[in-house]
Order: sequence, then structure tokens, then C-alpha cells
Amino acid sequence: MSVMELPKSKNELVLISGVNGYIASQTAKSFLDAGYSVRGTARSLASTSNLIRALQLYVDAGRFEVVEVKDILVPGAFDEAVREVNAVAHMASPVSQFFTDPDPIIRTAVEGTLSILQSALAYGGTQLRSVVLMSSIGAVMEPKTGPYTFIEADWNNVSESEVTRLGKDTPGGHIYRASKVAAERAFWKFRDENHPNITMTAVNPTYVCGPPFVLPDDPSNINETVRAVWKILSGQPIPPPLGASGSFVDVRDVAELMVFGVEKSHVANGQRYIACAGVGGEQAIADILNEAYPNRELDRGEPGKGYLPTFGFAKDGPNVDASKASQARGKEWIGYKQSVLDAAKAFEHYL
Repeated sequence: MSVMELPKSKNELVLISGVNGYIASQTAKSFLDAGYSVRGTARSLASTSNLIRALQLYVDAGRFEVVEVKDILVPGAFDEAVREVNAVAHMASPVSQFFTDPDPIIRTAVEGTLSILQSALAYGGTQLRSVVLMSSIGAVMEPKTGPYTFIEADWNNVSESEVTRLGKDTPGGHIYRASKVAAERAFWKFRDENHPNITMTAVNPTYVCGPPFVLPDDPSNINETVRAVWKILSGQPIPPPLGASGSFVDVRDVAELMVFGVEKSHVANGQRYIACAGVGGEQAIADILNEAYPNRELDRGEPGKGYLPTFGFAKDGPNVDASKASQARGKEWIGYKQSVLDAAKAFEHYL
């Protein structure tokens, strides 16, 4: 691709916090492909070297840059980064199912969110029109038995109470979900109290699968929500389930939904959008990869167990309705098999 082949510029600048993350780097590419310029933030410029190389044509064209924000908890951390931007995609937040101490995780998620909002209002300028928050299905779903359909109006009211009850003994999954609940509630409270002259939108994805836009140098650093694809592809034992539901969405769909929140900000204003394409899981990954790579010796597990051939939700348990987002975008979700195979194709680099 030459510079002349880059998408026509919209002459609009989007700030993406935590731009070197798994979802955020794909989001940067999606914004660039849509004609936006992107300014990303990262804790260190060195950590973005692979991303910068991948987007070198955009860098050379003056349409992609990275600025260092070493600590998002420092007052005014985003004051300079927000200047002259037309939109903000806030994606920098602690992500793991294996946290052990809730206090710093929840504090970072909440204060980081408020910090970027405060900077945006104070220094963003009159051209700033929208902020999109990367939240999580963890802010929506809570443990339930029997049939129940989660929609955008639902909130997880369990994880924060579990953190209060158990403190440092809280399971890592609840710590992560509590941080997402607290951060998103702070986001909407900020809107209600400050009535900013910008649109505000939240995106709530389930477990994210699919190929990373930029591969980490070491496969041990693959994002944990898609790491099972690499482990099984590389001949390791099928790992235990990352979460109870196995619900998934492709990283490219999440990125496009973040772009939608900016491009169609008048539609997305004040809205939450669940991003979910169905149910997969580790055994499903093993079955897909064993079929696609018959010459590799891969763990077979118990073929067909724990998921439906359609990769849909079981009728007798909780499920997620993500039709609001797919209808708003006018586009169906990428299927699980394609998502897994595209991730595996990317991970062949390590074999």
C-alpha cells in the first residue's frame, strides 16, 4: 500500500487510551481505515514499537501518533493528550480474570475513567463531540440460574457486593467485573452530574476472540481471552474455561462498534451496546482446530461437549441479547469458527 492508497481523511482526530492493547490496537486500525486520524496513549512508547511499525504508512502520513501517559491516576494525566481531538475512545483499564487485590484495580478503572473525562471537558476544545467507553459484559451480567436474557438495561449488582464481603479473598473474576461496573457507573454519573455538550456511549463486549492486529513478541503475552487458541494450536492441553458462559465476540466487531459510537454519535448517545456473537469455549476451539489442522497432534478433549453446534446459548440457561448493536450497525457478528481460525492463522507465526 502506498500513501496514496490510504483511506480519504475525514480530518478528524480520535484519542484512544491504552492504544497498544489487544482490542485497542484493532480499534486504532478500524478508525484509521474509516478515515480518522488517531492519537494513542500508552504507558511507555517502547511498548508500542510493533504497533507503530504496523501502522508506519499512517505515521508517515501524519495520521497516527502515540503519546506517553505513564500513570493515568496522576491528576491531569490526559490534559495534553485530549487537545484538538474530535472524539475519545477510552480503552485503558486493568483486564484479567486473575486479579488478587480489588482496591488498586477498581481505583485505577474508576479514576482513569474520570480523569480522561475531566481532561476532555477542560481541554478537549469545542470540536470534541463524543466519548466512547470500553466497558464489559461484566458490568451487565451477574450469576443467574435458569433461563434469563441479559439486555443493556441489566447491571451486575453482585460483584461489587462480593468485593465488599470478601476483600482480598474475592475471586479474580469478580474483582475484574466489579472494576468494570464501578468504572461504567462513574462514567454515567459524570454525564448525569455535568451534562457535558458531548455524546457518551458504552460498549459492553463478552469474551473477545479473533486475530490480534499486532502480535506480541512472545506468545505468553497473547491476550488471555484468546490465549486458549494458541495453547491448543501449539499442542498444549486444553486449558480450563476462562469463564462460566463461554460467550464471545470477535475483536474486529468490537473495534467497529467503537467506531460506530463516534460515527453515529447522535444515535449512540446515552446508549450501552452489548457485543456478543454466541457461545464457544475451550472444547469448541479444540474441535475447530483439530478439524482445520488434521496433521497437527492437538489435544482432542471430549469432542462436542459443552457447546451447541450453532455456537448459540442453551435454552435452559442465561443468555445475552446483542441484537441492539447488530441492528444499529446493520451488520451480523463474525462467527466463532471464523474468529478462532483467523486467530489460529495469525498464531501460526509462532510455530
